[in-house]
Amino acid sequence: MRRSREDPGAPRARRLRLGALLGALLVLLVCSACGGAPAPTAGCSAALPGRSPMLLDLEQAQNAATIAGVGKRLGMPDHAVTVALVTALQESKLHNLAYGDRDSLGLFQQRPSQGWGPADRILVPRLAAAAFYVRLRTIPNWQTLPVTVAAQAVQRSGFPSAYAQWEEQARVLASALTGEIPAGLACTLVDPVTPAGAAAVSARAALELGTGALATQVEQPSWVAASWLVAHASDLGLQEVAVRGRRWTAKSGQWSAYAAAGLAIRYA
Repeated sequence: MRRSREDPGAPRARRLRLGALLGALLVLLVCSACGGAPAPTAGCSAALPGRSPMLLDLEQAQNAATIAGVGKRLGMPDHAVTVALVTALQESKLHNLAYGDRDSLGLFQQRPSQGWGPADRILVPRLAAAAFYVRLRTIPNWQTLPVTVAAQAVQRSGFPSAYAQWEEQARVLASALTGEIPAGLACTLVDPVTPAGAAAVSARAALELGTGALATQVEQPSWVAASWLVAHASDLGLQEVAVRGRRWTAKSGQWSAYAAAGLAIRYA
C-alpha cells in the first residue's frame, strides 16, 4: 500500500549517511594535516641516464660497494666488477648469507670444500670479493669473455644461464660504483646513525679501497671512493659526502650541486 506521508525510517537513514560522510571528511582532514605522503624508507638507488634506477636495500648497497671497491683496489677493470656483481646478484642477491647449498656461503656462495678458503673468511665480504677476483684472473682471456660466460667460468654453476638475467642490473650498478657515472649511487637513511669517527672510516676504506683512496683527486677513483662512502654511510655514521661540485646528504638522500666541493673528498 502506498504511504501518503514520508517513510518514518527516512530521517534515520539520512542521519546515517550524514554520519558516514562526516567520518570520511574527518579522515581526509587528518591525512591532510599529516601531509598525506608516505614516510620515506631507507635504501639506495643506482641510476644511468635514460634507464630505470636499480633499487637496493642498505645491506645490498654496502656489499656491492665493497665488491666494486676491492676490485678497483686490486687493479681490476670495470668489466671485472660487472662480472663480480652479476655473480653476487645471482648467488645471494647481494646478501652475505651464512647458509647455502651444501657448504656454500657468503655473497658468492663460495664453498670451503672447493678451495675457496675457510668459512670465516668467506663470510667477510672484502675477502670473498678478493678471492673471486683472484680466481677470475686465472680464466684464459677473461677480459674479452661475455659477462655471464666469465661468471660461469669462475663459479661452475649447475645453472650457467641464470647469470644472464642480472647482466643489465649489474652494468648499471658497476657504472655507478666504479665512477663511470659520477654521483650514480644515492642512499636514503631514515634512522639516526652514530659516527664511526674519522680514524675508523679511514681504516675501513684502506682495507677495501686501498691506502690513500679517500685522498685521491683523480676523477674516476674519487667517485669510486665517494660512492663507497655513501653506500656505507649507515654503518659509518656519515651525514654528508661532497666532491667535485656535488654533495650528498643523508637528510635529502640525493646528490645536488654544491659549489664548495672541490677535488678532494669531504665527508662528515
